[in-house]
Amino acid sequence: MLLSLYRSLMTHHWGYVGVATAAMLFGISATLNKIVLSDVHPLIVAGLIYLMAGVTLFAVRYSPLNKKILLLLKTPTKTEKNFSKKDYRILMFVIISGALIAPFLFMYGLNETTAVNTSLLLNTESLFTVLIALVFLGERVMKKDYVGIILIIIGAVFVTTSGEFQKMELTKGVFGSMLVVTACLFWGIDNNMSKFLSRKQDLILVTALKCFIGGSILLVISLLMGITFNIPLIAFPYLFTVGAFSIGFSILLFLFALREIGAMKTGVIFSTSSLIGALFAFVILNESFTVVQMLAGVVMLCGIYLLYRKPLFTRRMITS
Repeated sequence: MLLSLYRSLMTHHWGYVGVATAAMLFGISATLNKIVLSDVHPLIVAGLIYLMAGVTLFAVRYSPLNKKILLLLKTPTKTEKNFSKKDYRILMFVIISGALIAPFLFMYGLNETTAVNTSLLLNTESLFTVLIALVFLGERVMKKDYVGIILIIIGAVFVTTSGEFQKMELTKGVFGSMLVVTACLFWGIDNNMSKFLSRKQDLILVTALKCFIGGSILLVISLLMGITFNIPLIAFPYLFTVGAFSIGFSILLFLFALREIGAMKTGVIFSTSSLIGALFAFVILNESFTVVQMLAGVVMLCGIYLLYRKPLFTRRMITS
């Protein structure tokens, strides 16, 4: 029994480490993408970073690193080795939802509304993830966890807006705001559907397929729309960094966390990427990082602590 509880705690621990690392990797992408977007069309940026993520992960899968990474991701949680027809159908649904529809709607929604509106509305992804996990997947957590979820979402709202709600113009860019919210809905669906794929032993293959196919289709759509592929050489290091780490390995660790701690907790904690993004922009681009954002970050960390903290009776059983 003690061994079983120990394994449970280790699974719990590494799930949080996985999603925290995924959020950190994804958080730096906002700053790097901002540098590239000054010269490259947003849809092409989205397609290229997903494609580069897929290529990088396929290269890793067929290298000696594959076994080492899969060994690091191995926990007592039961996994499935083989892929069924149902798994491939779910994978295609995840690609269409999270790697095609959501990025497409988001990019065009961003052009139709303000950056402040977009920053606030992006937090609806966490809400959709929680609601879908509650209603459709039947995930349940303790009361302390709901408090933690609320704290993280409130913190994310203030981190992304700096509390400057007077700058909100939701009535001005209604169509763009609707596109952003709809994109977040599809990302929420993606997060929950991906939970079924997270049970697979070969998470590298799952992530590589999602990124490669999604990125390729986005680039084909860009071609059909007549968008010019004008990409300066200086942009490629940024695109590769975002693709390989902020998308590829971030999604890989996100899937790992889904398997270990569930869609609800993973989706909400991943929203801390907004805090990482704000800090990274402050250090690299000299953008402002306000006292409000700092306090909001503390609130988010308190929420994560509540989610991570095991019930007192469990700790007593292990130490006795």
